[in-house]
Amino acid sequence: MKSLAKQDTQPRPRLIVRLGVFLASHHILFSVICCSAGIIALFLLPSLAKNTYLSENALIPGSANPLFSTEDGIEANRFMKGIEAVAGDSIGGIDMANFIAQQIEDLGAEVCYHKFLPHSKHFHPLKFFTSMTNDMAIQPNGSDINFGINTIGIVRAPRGDGKEAIVLVTPYNSQRVQSNELLSLALGFSVFSLLSRAAWLSKDVVWLSADSQFGEYAAVSAWLNQYHNPVFLSHTVTLDTKMYGANHIYDGSSENKGFKTFKRAGTMAAALIFKIGETRRYGDRDSVMMYAEASNGQMPNLDLLNVIHYLAVHRQGFRVNVAAFSSLLSSAWLRVIAEIFHTLGSVLRKINPDWKLDIVVPDYVEGAANLANSIYNQALGVPTGSHGAFRDYQVDAVSLEFSPTFHVKNENAKSLFLLRGGRLIEGVVRSVNNLLEKFHQSFFLYFLTAPSKFISVGVYMIPFALLLAPLPIVAAALADGRNMEKTVDELIDDNKADGITDILQSKGGSWKWLQAAKVLFVIQLWAVLVSLIPYYITQIPDSTPLQSALIWIVLSVVILIALYVIFGSPYSAGVEWKLLKATMITSISIGLGLMSIINFATAQLGALIVIPMSLFSRPLKASGMSFLPRAVLLASNVAIAVLGFPPAMLLIMKGLSKGSWIGDIGDFWVWMEFLWEWSSATYLYIFLVHLPCWLLCIHVLLHPCHQPAEAKMKQE
Repeated sequence: MKSLAKQDTQPRPRLIVRLGVFLASHHILFSVICCSAGIIALFLLPSLAKNTYLSENALIPGSANPLFSTEDGIEANRFMKGIEAVAGDSIGGIDMANFIAQQIEDLGAEVCYHKFLPHSKHFHPLKFFTSMTNDMAIQPNGSDINFGINTIGIVRAPRGDGKEAIVLVTPYNSQRVQSNELLSLALGFSVFSLLSRAAWLSKDVVWLSADSQFGEYAAVSAWLNQYHNPVFLSHTVTLDTKMYGANHIYDGSSENKGFKTFKRAGTMAAALIFKIGETRRYGDRDSVMMYAEASNGQMPNLDLLNVIHYLAVHRQGFRVNVAAFSSLLSSAWLRVIAEIFHTLGSVLRKINPDWKLDIVVPDYVEGAANLANSIYNQALGVPTGSHGAFRDYQVDAVSLEFSPTFHVKNENAKSLFLLRGGRLIEGVVRSVNNLLEKFHQSFFLYFLTAPSKFISVGVYMIPFALLLAPLPIVAAALADGRNMEKTVDELIDDNKADGITDILQSKGGSWKWLQAAKVLFVIQLWAVLVSLIPYYITQIPDSTPLQSALIWIVLSVVILIALYVIFGSPYSAGVEWKLLKATMITSISIGLGLMSIINFATAQLGALIVIPMSLFSRPLKASGMSFLPRAVLLASNVAIAVLGFPPAMLLIMKGLSKGSWIGDIGDFWVWMEFLWEWSSATYLYIFLVHLPCWLLCIHVLLHPCHQPAEAKMKQE
């Protein structure tokens, strides 16, 4: 009687404990439901996109009549003819820089030069997260090394205090200048000329004519590095002649000594990079392509994109586009998914009119293609233009590429295009000029499904959370090692509900956990060494990408075998596959959590591959299953393991983005080289999270699956 009374008075565990045990006992079903829901939620994102809107009332785009007139367009044509004549006789771009500087000086604005050398891109593990600053090397007199010359004009705001500035950037290749680049320079000069006479300016305006012979990003990055990190040398003459080349690129009067010093304006409020692309032979109107992705998934404030879109579409009649995966636009399977969601949304809207999920099929396909491109560019971690150099200094910047539909020799169409383009840039400058503080009201974390539609961070985190939810449950179920079908009441009756301590002590789990942790440590150490090998491979002269990739693979295999000889292989240590899998899932949870802070898009794409691979991996020699389930398990595990291999993942990304499904191992080396040159955190994710997970999954699949000695004794 006393024992019965004691059992009745024993407190029942909390609801969250009972729920945890219930989910752990059905972890397979829970994993299938969460992974399926996460993938479905990811495909639903284009239907959940919202229209963009202005959060900062001070921007008020289009509130003032534009001052850019046909006279400014005539001035742009005059500038274009002048620089076209100079470009024909220019040697090394010096004459073009002199011409631009002279035109800026005639406006009464301040002007200076910036001489820079090409950035030497190479893999350096100790400087991985540093921005791509231009390492300026002072060359001796008479050096024949080619250099670039940026020309900078500054208009001091009549209503400002010099503490803030707006930057306009026009890139051009001084060595092989094209007609569209000359038109870009003419557009930039005409806008700068207008702003030099504007009485409403409260922020300084900087016009950077970027010499992009070494790349647009390199020119802008070098100037920004000098702007924010000034170089002080002991001899002024050395600075003037060697670094900026003032004595070699300008022969003005004694009044022009200001050209020799690097000039600065205030803190940058925003930057706008614009250029005119190749003329399109089709289309009903001129278009503007917006590029916003910066390094490691950084994006400018959404209000800046909204201002550009509003002024371009509703004021100047441009068609605004964002980059998309062209292969998805004609995809049959994506159109089938769109039709399913459209039908489902129509049914749901009849039930509740507030559920607006019935997006039309063409809009869904276009939104999905734009969304895929937005996620891919953010996950790649490489800037899509020179605006990325500004985001490294926390300056909101956007690149615009105009695509005209007229012929270059059509003067009337060209004048009209210059008028509309100039008014667009003037309107953006006006809006930014109205700000009393930096952009902060709108979103910094978002995906674009259209120029006027976005998905906020609160929405696109849902698929990632659903994919991540089963990981702790499955890890707990595998670590328990007992029959999880028992209820909490049965565990209490057996006096086994006190925690994990009893489990570890009764089964010798502490030692097994240490063995599993040692395996994880060895594999993580191997992954670190593999990620550092390219630093030494790049020192080999004249090696092709294929040769470098093969050397990388051979060294990786040799290092793995050596580590297993030193520390012992996972199979010789006698680690149970369940503990090995639980350790793998724990490591994945930590890796994806950290990566979601650095670059969420990378974590999202990685979760789509890594989580199913880790959750459903099971030894291929596992017993206790009939033929059909075992065959399905074998096929699915092998397929997931093959798709999870980094080179195979590269091939899939290449096929979706470029429509090309042909590649080799050398392409993987080129891709990795591209990532580490740009200091992309995706490189670290691939080798410190994804590759160890894949190798652990292979170990689980190939595990001999011997029955533990304790289990054999219990059965006997």
